Amino acid sequence: VTDDKSLEEPKDPDNSIIIDLYGLIGPEEQTNSLKDKYRAGNFGYGHAKQELFELIMDTFSNQRSEFNRYMADKGLMDEVLQKGAEKAAVVANETLLRVRDKLGYNYKS
Repeated sequence: VTDDKSLEEPKDPDNSIIIDLYGLIGPEEQTNSLKDKYRAGNFGYGHAKQELFELIMDTFSNQRSEFNRYMADKGLMDEVLQKGAEKAAVVANETLLRVRDKLGYNYKS
């Protein structure tokens, strides 16, 4: 949420979702620097959004590259999903057996 303050006016960093989001993934020093820019004025919400965008792009660049690699190689994605499904099935079956045992329903096929 932004307000109608002009570019020149100082802004309240303690009442900014942009600062809140930035603080979740940005280092404290960078977050404090962004807060200082808010307080100083001559810094608009568009500038803040651009800095947040750049932080997101930098922070998650490895994950984005990995996503693009899987999207480009559907066979690799299927292989990874199959391995994950096999691991999950083992855990799910063990859990189901424990639940059945606790319920006194010891069905064995």
